[in-house]
Amino acid sequence: MSVTLEAVPITKPEDVNVIVGQSHFIKTVEDLHEALAGSGPGIRFGVAFCEASGPCLIRLSGNDAGLVALARDAASGIGAGHSFVVLLRGAFPIQVLRAIREVPEVCSILCATANDVEVIVASTARGRGIVGVVDGASPKGVETEDDARERKELLRRFGYKL
Repeated sequence: MSVTLEAVPITKPEDVNVIVGQSHFIKTVEDLHEALAGSGPGIRFGVAFCEASGPCLIRLSGNDAGLVALARDAASGIGAGHSFVVLLRGAFPIQVLRAIREVPEVCSILCATANDVEVIVASTARGRGIVGVVDGASPKGVETEDDARERKELLRRFGYKL
């Protein structure tokens, strides 16, 4: 059996966050929509879910046609059964991840980021599967005491820590 690997970039605007995960049921797309819509006012999103059986369609939902189209394109490029892509504007992943994790069909979340992302996909005779993700850039060093102080100040400015 042979396996080939491919790095699939997710194309998105700079102000959009992406969440990539795996799920297990056709109901995923509707449940993700409900979870995102209930996570706060002003959230704009697009969801695409790749079915792994039956008609094997990419199922779509969202409240922003442009983000739905981008999610569709990302899911199509990935092409892995039971995977999903959420594109998010007007909110950060930290605001929606708990709701997404609570969707009964969600098995795992592979990334949640505003960074450039590549999804590493393995292809076999059976189909395609996600091996992992490359999220952003590699580290350029280790934080200093000044870097740690700046990080802590930033988190407090954002209201994430007291």
